[in-house]
Amino acid sequence: MLFPEIEPNEKGMLNVSPLHSIYWERSGNPNGLSVLIIHGGPGGGSSPSYRRYFDPKKFNIVQFDQRGCGRSTPHSELEENTTHHLIEDIEKIRQLLKIESWHVFGGSWGSTLSLIYAIQHTEKVLSLTLRGIFLCRQHELTWFYQKGASEIFPEEFDLYQSVIPLNERGNLINAFHKRLTSQDRSERTQAAHAWTRWEMSTSYLKPKELSINKATNDNFSDSFARIECHYFINNIFLEENYILKNINKLKGIPVSIVQGRYDVVCPMRSAWDLNKALPTSKLYVIDNAGHSMKEIGISKRLIELTNELANSFSNL
Repeated sequence: MLFPEIEPNEKGMLNVSPLHSIYWERSGNPNGLSVLIIHGGPGGGSSPSYRRYFDPKKFNIVQFDQRGCGRSTPHSELEENTTHHLIEDIEKIRQLLKIESWHVFGGSWGSTLSLIYAIQHTEKVLSLTLRGIFLCRQHELTWFYQKGASEIFPEEFDLYQSVIPLNERGNLINAFHKRLTSQDRSERTQAAHAWTRWEMSTSYLKPKELSINKATNDNFSDSFARIECHYFINNIFLEENYILKNINKLKGIPVSIVQGRYDVVCPMRSAWDLNKALPTSKLYVIDNAGHSMKEIGISKRLIELTNELANSFSNL
């Protein structure tokens, strides 16, 4: 179902501040439709598999690792790592590659950052293709990290909260943040594994061991857990409900939303609210899917949408 594996035509490190350098790459057709892929997390990093959602003959495919994760340096760094910095980094990449405007593709936190980027740089965004919508409202964070998803995956939730003493479980994000920023390496590693396993174990309609095993990778789990928790304890450095409050700025941009009906990580309510607030958007509900873009129904719909995108713009 996916397009064949390809390697980047070009890649490099971009110094975006005296502290941070971010990894970027582009693949496919340099003269094709430019598309920016924004990965999830925050702290998840890019993946070679993301390239395979686009016809390499038709798309100029750009992706990057956000600050502190993947191949960006310094690894797991929280200083100078905010939503505002990430938006600035996206613009620096666009300018580096001399791209006037591009299509934007993002899932989970990638959908959040895609929407914020489009709100702040509307004239640079040709379309949005989004999956697993996360608007980062307080009740969404409470649902997944405190109480809600806990009722669907109680065995995994108990593993997640087991690293936190009983007297601190009233605010698990705060409790994890304390440990993920600890100078005690053992405590930090234990918390990172627990935080990461919780998300990996709930990302599919039917949990997959291969995904869950990512939590045991110290390099991945440390940046994933630390950066996510850093953003969430700071409400992603924006006012509450920022995206929906500014949604009118997106009325002129084609928006496609792909959402798993049984997404526990980013429940469908957020995709529904986004679609209602932006009636010009198109919502595609995949009834037999959870959160991951690798769910068969989600992958199939995403590829259909990128093919439609290529065809519609090639006919202009």
